[in-house]
Amino acid sequence: MSTPYVVREAVEPGDRQACFAVRKEVFVAEQGVPEDLEYDAYDAGAVHVLAVGEDGEALGTGRLLHGGAAAAKTGGDASVGSLGRLAVTREARGLGVGGALVRGVEEAARARGLTAVDLHAQTHALGFYERLGYVAYGPEFPDAGMPHRAMRRAL
Repeated sequence: MSTPYVVREAVEPGDRQACFAVRKEVFVAEQGVPEDLEYDAYDAGAVHVLAVGEDGEALGTGRLLHGGAAAAKTGGDASVGSLGRLAVTREARGLGVGGALVRGVEEAARARGLTAVDLHAQTHALGFYERLGYVAYGPEFPDAGMPHRAMRRAL
């Protein structure tokens, strides 16, 4: 049975806008994150991944920060990337899109020579990331008004 979507790096014309549209739908509209917090200076240099359905609709997105952009989120280790802005549209939830996006970000990290990926997970999503091999560390902290924990997975 074929997968009803593909996950790829967002490099085609219009891909970045599709990523931003998913993020706006999930984070701004659903979760109430202020739009000025959702989009930041890191977006320009980040690697974005995109899940696209057979009909061409964007189903989800995530981004990878690496190098200096990731340093503040990973404890300054240049070999560790930072996964963030993972979002799946309501219609695509339960199809495995989130896990596929995480694996897509990890592949992008490996391709850039990184040895691990960190992320800041909303606490309700800890189990999702644990099932994908991530381990929480450090205390809970607020981000955009929601509780988070730092997590890491060696590649």
